[in-house]
Amino acid sequence: MEFSAAPLIYVLIFVGVLVLVEGIYLTMFGKSISLNSRINRRLDLLDKGNSREEVLEQLRKEMSQHVKSQGIPLYAILADRAQKAAIAFSPRQLLLIMVLLSAVSFGLLTLLTGASAPVRAAVAVVMGVGGVYVWVNGKAKKRLAMIEEQLPDAVELMVRSLRVGHPFSSAVGIVAREVADPLGSEFGVIADEAAYGKDMGEALKTMAERIGLQDLRFLAVAVSIQQTSGGNLAEILEGLSKVIRARFKLFRRVKAITAEAKWSGMFLSVFPIGALVMINVLQPNYYDEVRDTPIFIPAAIAVCGFLIANVLFMRMMVNIKV
Repeated sequence: MEFSAAPLIYVLIFVGVLVLVEGIYLTMFGKSISLNSRINRRLDLLDKGNSREEVLEQLRKEMSQHVKSQGIPLYAILADRAQKAAIAFSPRQLLLIMVLLSAVSFGLLTLLTGASAPVRAAVAVVMGVGGVYVWVNGKAKKRLAMIEEQLPDAVELMVRSLRVGHPFSSAVGIVAREVADPLGSEFGVIADEAAYGKDMGEALKTMAERIGLQDLRFLAVAVSIQQTSGGNLAEILEGLSKVIRARFKLFRRVKAITAEAKWSGMFLSVFPIGALVMINVLQPNYYDEVRDTPIFIPAAIAVCGFLIANVLFMRMMVNIKV
């Protein structure tokens, strides 16, 4: 039996692209950029001797630079996800990394495969751009999930601080010091902006819109209403914390209930593609007898269309809104 290693080579090169992006990121910005760091990035930068104003300026630039660069060609496809992931790479650096990874992929494809130059170039570009997008999207999902998990504890910490007599600005500062990233640096930016004169409610609203989480919008609205109409902020935030925890509990419950359906949909979507890859690995000449027939190309296009429709419909069926 004849085997073809080309599909496996493509997969390994793509995985290598993802690992290379992560390696470049950690090399340029250090381990403090990782969401698993025990100390948040803002405190790490302050410990290195940077002034409070310099740290605030750097973090604000990192958090807003991607949305401001949506006009760059081809960059709009990942600007929103890079914004939510707070990627420290600048837009130009990300574009340069795409070009670098495409060049590396093209070189590896040239060494390890016998595909024609146009095919290698097309696949290399897809790997370079797609690898960066997959990496950024993964960072965004992980960061948003961690913010959702940290927020109830952060709100409860503010409630306890308010009840012992601290003003709200000090309560936000305590959260910035005690909570790890990603929420720690976000609240640290708010604390620094408030120290330089920005309205606390406006700063919270800006953060909520930048991150795009509904629970953060609830927090910003609660603080804004209390600032304009008064009231016991500690009681308001305590009620908000209970609501956020209840929503989070409901989301987790729905996720558990729909897990089987989601994995079934993922399997049914991936299986045809996996079967096609395995056929080409185990029997590279499987389609030789029909490849030159007039109906082969239209049939292949039709099958591709059905596969895409299958993926879209399965995604719609298991994407339950709460």
